[in-house]
Amino acid sequence: MLLAGTGWRHERGLITAKQIWGRHLGPTLLFGVLALFLFSTSAHAQKVTDIGPPPPPPTPKPTPTPKPPSDEDFDVIRVTSNLVMVPVAVVDANGQPVRGLNVNDFRLNEEGRPQQIAQIGDPEEVPLDIALLIDVSGSTNSRFDFEKEAAARFLQRVLKPADQANIFVIDRTPVVAQTGASASAATSGLLRLQPAADKGPTAFYDTVVEAAQYLMEKGAPRHRRVILVISDGVDNFSEKIKKLMGTTREEQESIAPDVKARVYNRAVAEVQREVQRADAVFYSINPSGNTMYLNVLTKRGQDGMQAIAETTGGTAFVPESVDDLNTVFDRIASELRAQYLLQYYSNSQTGGTQFRRIAVNVPTRPQVKIRARQGYYPKQSKGDAQKAKE
Repeated sequence: MLLAGTGWRHERGLITAKQIWGRHLGPTLLFGVLALFLFSTSAHAQKVTDIGPPPPPPTPKPTPTPKPPSDEDFDVIRVTSNLVMVPVAVVDANGQPVRGLNVNDFRLNEEGRPQQIAQIGDPEEVPLDIALLIDVSGSTNSRFDFEKEAAARFLQRVLKPADQANIFVIDRTPVVAQTGASASAATSGLLRLQPAADKGPTAFYDTVVEAAQYLMEKGAPRHRRVILVISDGVDNFSEKIKKLMGTTREEQESIAPDVKARVYNRAVAEVQREVQRADAVFYSINPSGNTMYLNVLTKRGQDGMQAIAETTGGTAFVPESVDDLNTVFDRIASELRAQYLLQYYSNSQTGGTQFRRIAVNVPTRPQVKIRARQGYYPKQSKGDAQKAKE
């Protein structure tokens, strides 16, 4: 029998194509495919097993800190400020401050070279650091209370909130009584001071040097600096005096007068240098009055204070009597408020830290008297200081 639409004959005893596929070819082919799949999977698994576990990730190496470039890598430019501030007092024939001057009224030379004045600072806006030195030695104790009361009134009058007072005691050794104090604190501390119990030796020069070095090292930059001394200037116990002349009155009196004069002149010169290094103006008030001219020691003391004041732009006052102390303090206070703070950038090309002489005048007012420091020591930059040590 022939099936419709097919070429197959269906007869008894014959096997159809479907039967052949289902009974023989289908299972055989399926078994072969399955075997091939299992063999492939096993081989792949064997290959993966042969590779082994993956290696651990590499440990990252620390990034080295970059080395800062040295001076050899490029040119180093060092900027050193050469701004110089010169407090100038201009007074008339009666000692009264002359006000109203401007930049064009002044002429300023440094080592003979004209300097261009950049501006004039206002003393009311530039803070003030004062080192007040008061003598407690036996040579001044008869008027000590009046001196410290007058000095206290001066501080109350002059110091503003931004200003600072530093109190030093002149005795057988320098004594730092107070530093960085306000007007009220300095006044209270000053009034608590007591004179020395006996007429002992006095280390005047050492105390001035101590105050100057304090202002230089601890004073705020761009502040005005003033050293104000209440003393007769007599010194018989500073280190240089003791070293060259002895420690007792007998030893010092045995020194020849000319040798003694040279020793004191050298000591005064060293004090001048330290005050100039501190950029400070030196004022002194000698409460001994005119009696100081009657004694060689007191006259020498006054001459020394006069020399220091002249080189730094200050004044050495000798009031006629202790009653004039308040008048002298008032003059100093008025002068500090009326100072002209000349500021200029030095055009010197010499470098170094050698003393540079300056001169100030007012051509438009030839009749006035001018007080200004006679020179200054240039500040040493950190780089220059390091080179100097090497």
